[in-house]
Amino acid sequence: MLENVKQEAKDALEELLQVSKAKEGQLVIIGCSTSEVAGQKIGTYSNVDLAKAIFDGLYEVAKSHNVYLGIQCCEHLNRSIIVENSYAQKHNIEQVNVIPQPKAGGSLATVAFKEFDEAVAVEEVKADCGIDIGGTLIGMHLKRVAVPVRLKTSKIGQANIICARTRAKFVGGERAIYNEDLM
Repeated sequence: MLENVKQEAKDALEELLQVSKAKEGQLVIIGCSTSEVAGQKIGTYSNVDLAKAIFDGLYEVAKSHNVYLGIQCCEHLNRSIIVENSYAQKHNIEQVNVIPQPKAGGSLATVAFKEFDEAVAVEEVKADCGIDIGGTLIGMHLKRVAVPVRLKTSKIGQANIICARTRAKFVGGERAIYNEDLM
């Protein structure tokens, strides 16, 4: 199962980055319930081994595309985000003091905190696209305007995934002309 979820995570992120036309340096928000991945009720079966497999798949793809991952913690840490310090510094995002644990932050955030190059926790980000694995509610960390994205990969393990990309807001009226590259 671990190799399967790693591959599903890789496939999902690869396709999302392609559909989203992600650019180097952008941020992808990931929310993940390993409980849901294992076919259990969210919050009841935190699993670091599953999280590590998912993280490894995601991180491999992110590194190959030169994008950053932001890993959302669970509600017990107010959905704080684990990012690499280089991203937080580059975007002048204030760090908060918390170290996620499997039952307080979630397994994926726990793994990310250990595996990222100099991980830090921040309260909020505005990501360019994202994957919600198992109904973790990532919308609060996406830029406006979020656009749903349907992928060929619809599950990671037993968890449904919901993906989104963002686009620039449309302003103006019926006479406005829009830049197709920003849609």
